[in-house]
Amino acid sequence: MVIIQKNIEEGCKTMQEIKCPNCGEVFVVDEVGYAKIVQQVRDKEFVREIKQREKDFEEMKEKDLELAKIKQKEEMENKKPIVLNNLEEWDFTDYIDSLIQKEEAVDLEFKVAKDGLPNSLWDTYSSFANTDGGVIVLGVKEHKQQFIIEGLTKEQISQYKKDFWNQINNPDCVNENLLSDNDLYEGRYKERNLLLIYVPRANRGQRPIYRTRNPFGGHTFKRNHEGDYKCTDAEVRRMIADSDESHPRDSRILPNYSMEDIDKETLIQYRQLFANLKPSHPWLNLNDIEFLTKLEAYRKDRSTKVEGFTLAGILMFGKTESITDPECAPNYFPDYREHLNENSDIRWTDRICPDGTWEANLFQFYRKVHPKLTAPLPKPFLIRNGIRIDETPTHIAVREAFINTLIHCDFSEEGNIVVEQWVDKYRFKNPGTMLVSKAQYYLGGDSVCRNKALQKMFMLIGFSEKAGSRVNKIIKGWREANWQKPYVEEFSRPDKVELTLPMISLLPDDAVIKLKELFDGKVENLTQDELTALVTCYSEGGINNTQLQYVIPQHRSDITKMLKKLCNQGFLISEGNRKGTKYHVNDPERKVGSPEEKVGSSKRLKFEELQSIIISIAEDYITLDEIAKRTNRTFDYIANKIIPRMLKNRTIEYLYPGVPNHPKQKYKATNKKTNNKQ
Repeated sequence: MVIIQKNIEEGCKTMQEIKCPNCGEVFVVDEVGYAKIVQQVRDKEFVREIKQREKDFEEMKEKDLELAKIKQKEEMENKKPIVLNNLEEWDFTDYIDSLIQKEEAVDLEFKVAKDGLPNSLWDTYSSFANTDGGVIVLGVKEHKQQFIIEGLTKEQISQYKKDFWNQINNPDCVNENLLSDNDLYEGRYKERNLLLIYVPRANRGQRPIYRTRNPFGGHTFKRNHEGDYKCTDAEVRRMIADSDESHPRDSRILPNYSMEDIDKETLIQYRQLFANLKPSHPWLNLNDIEFLTKLEAYRKDRSTKVEGFTLAGILMFGKTESITDPECAPNYFPDYREHLNENSDIRWTDRICPDGTWEANLFQFYRKVHPKLTAPLPKPFLIRNGIRIDETPTHIAVREAFINTLIHCDFSEEGNIVVEQWVDKYRFKNPGTMLVSKAQYYLGGDSVCRNKALQKMFMLIGFSEKAGSRVNKIIKGWREANWQKPYVEEFSRPDKVELTLPMISLLPDDAVIKLKELFDGKVENLTQDELTALVTCYSEGGINNTQLQYVIPQHRSDITKMLKKLCNQGFLISEGNRKGTKYHVNDPERKVGSPEEKVGSSKRLKFEELQSIIISIAEDYITLDEIAKRTNRTFDYIANKIIPRMLKNRTIEYLYPGVPNHPKQKYKATNKKTNNKQ
């Protein structure tokens, strides 16, 4: 209604005229009636405004929710394998599918939990916390290598949650609670309720995590591919030692050591390098003991008044026999192995190790080995500010990986420092465990160093970058060279860390040329990651999301979007669905399942029959895709049902055993006779 106000004096009353907007009729009302009508109109306008504001708010909330989801996906890769809270139903189903395909692994444990929380849950909690974290799934039963989703009732889940929080906060059960509410997640999978528990890796100061109130005597657990295992008391002591950041391992004062244990030539060479780098430094005027004290190679304990050479000092400057003395590092044996000949009959083309011809301290080991490592790398001819630049990011990456191996080594552990150089990779091994999670390692940033004095000694002569930048330098160097992503692995018994730098091109020239021809040069419009994905698919004959994660540093959801985009643009075609989706280059010449490639028919075969066929066709290393084609079976069936059983009974082996999901993974039959009871 439109109100047209017109004042009419009628006696002592003021009247108002109101014209109807529909019929045009004019009404005369008094002030009271006029006020009521105005109020009604205002109420309608208010309601309309409220509804509009509610609509605007809902739209804003949807946008904020979408932004939050995007942010969550961006952060998911760097924080946890999965964010257990706020999962959509399809996300949860997708995630459980991936876990079941993965089977029980070093970071995954299924438990049926039919009659309450199993006591073994706390063994797994301890093992995950002391290793690299993991997920415990309650409500799944494993029977004859098959996973049966039994599920849990709502009542069971409610009770289990109460029991879980009561027990995890009871020091008689476990020494420390690492979890928050968001680390427990209840979800539905195929009409069954499951309870997931995410256990993070304990930080350096929290380890060890153990059962009861005593870490010793088999109450502390760690994880390997065999499952949970009890730590020895020696393993527990090493974790306790690593947890004390105020007393670095290499600061330990060695009794009964003197200048007689120092290799004078090494000290002279170090001081000369220091002087060349810092010609006006005040330390140059100090005598040897004073200089070594500044380096923390020699120190005095203020509380005990004990002074002497430190472990770091002897490792860096000491004579070989002084280093290997039982009081110092009896297991010390730095070893460089060169494998630059593809002839498998030649064990190595060069080797540098303590052989009595040189003083095998860390300084001399570095000086002998570093030129060997960088020799095959192309050297640039670049002049910057009148100074020739001889190092590329790749040179820096190799140097930092080498230094990393030396300064993070646990010299009390069994095993040796091993540096290996191959035609297609570098590999750096050192005894000990990682002091951060793998996720934190790949992120770089602030470094946690086991041997801070050694780190300082290398930094002062320019052999190492500043603290916390080493991993970033390694990743960057390999990224710029277009080589496959470096990867780090942990092993137990004895504890060992291995860093592998693959020198396998992500963009082989012949593959790029072929793809340019196939798609009329359209590949030039692709981003670096898109081109890498396309080239990898072409080179490998196909690839899935999981494999591509080892090549491209993106979260799986972002990789999925990228692969779908490449499919929509006609570069790729997909086969299968969900986790089983396999991608191939859209090549009309590609042969899929030609009759001459197939062994047998598509009818169902017993495992033993199919195993025998695979053994016969896998005399040399072969991909899963090839196995699937030549056996006339689906990729998913071979990958998830057959190969895991063959690996378990050791009738087939990995090309890359340390990285099961390696993008170039292949399989080869072993000489082991088949065991039909497996």
